[in-house]
Amino acid sequence: MRLATFNILHGRSLDDGRVDVERLADAVKSLDADVLALQEVDRDQPRSAGADLTAVAAEAMGAADHRFVAALAGTPGAPWAAATGDEPPGSATYGIALLSRYPVLSSRVVRLPAVRAGVPMWFNGSRRPTWVRDEPRVAVVAVLDGPLGEFTVCTTHLSFLPGWNARQLRRVVRSLTGAREPVVLMGDLNMASRRAAAVTGMHPIAAAATFPADAPKRQLDHVLVRGRLTATGPAEARRLPLSDHRALVVSCGPA
Repeated sequence: MRLATFNILHGRSLDDGRVDVERLADAVKSLDADVLALQEVDRDQPRSAGADLTAVAAEAMGAADHRFVAALAGTPGAPWAAATGDEPPGSATYGIALLSRYPVLSSRVVRLPAVRAGVPMWFNGSRRPTWVRDEPRVAVVAVLDGPLGEFTVCTTHLSFLPGWNARQLRRVVRSLTGAREPVVLMGDLNMASRRAAAVTGMHPIAAAATFPADAPKRQLDHVLVRGRLTATGPAEARRLPLSDHRALVVSCGPA
């Protein structure tokens, strides 16, 4: 079974600044993932030509099932509001997605605690802080019918704020209480592997630096496991012609 997680930067390439859905489809196809977690995913956004990027990725990988979950309604960097799941069809939304070549037996959404006020951030080269409004964060949990039987997969994209992302991750872990094992947690957790393992109590099975894409120094993207599942080979951080992250890919089997 091949697992992958990829923060796609809404499909944008850093080389030309464009969103090209065919380029995204080719990138997803090259991962050859059986289960794929995507973050920073657009649906009906002008900046990505109104495309449903989840549907593009699902067709490319041959997914049997896929689910997009909006974290916000509107456009990042422009007026937006936290998504509720009741947005009308055609609304510009942005969030995460879970795609699977295996049937999805059930799924649910977990909305995570949000930072309600702006927070000061110091960026490289800046002498003064910039006040930043963090985006809403969500997780999706699904039970899949895989080659070894039923198992649970969860994906999320956590806050970039240290401490707050750990609080959100603890909420994700609580939502997995009693989940059918093995349990796989994938996504951009915006923290180091050791911290992610300590907060979750889960075992990381994919060690590779994923950010920034051109010369990665940090691992922000993770695959963690609870239960009888283990990597069957080394993980790969795949450089693709889009995004500021590398895709993290790992093959696994029964422990």
